[in-house]
Amino acid sequence: MRIRQGESIAVGPGKIALLEAIQVHGSISAAARSLGMSYRRAWLLIEELNKALNSPATSSEQGGQRGGGSLLTPVGAEIIRLYRAIERDAYQACADDIGTLTSLLKGA
Repeated sequence: MRIRQGESIAVGPGKIALLEAIQVHGSISAAARSLGMSYRRAWLLIEELNKALNSPATSSEQGGQRGGGSLLTPVGAEIIRLYRAIERDAYQACADDIGTLTSLLKGA
């Protein structure tokens, strides 16, 4: 599922996976590495997401002894929760059709 804002994707599976990775790893760079993504790409995705929101999904600390990091804000945690709930509900509502579609795939 993707939610668009104008021409860009405000929320989609890639941004949700990145938010979840930030939640686990505590930094954009570690999250990006865990997803096999460049830091620049991850940073641009977070920047795009935060610009689309009324309040940011992440907060970052600069430098310091531990090199800074990023945390989810309550908004970021709520975005993940809502997205995963919608995804779960949609899958349940469409389970029969998904099964039929899957049966059309090779190796099914």
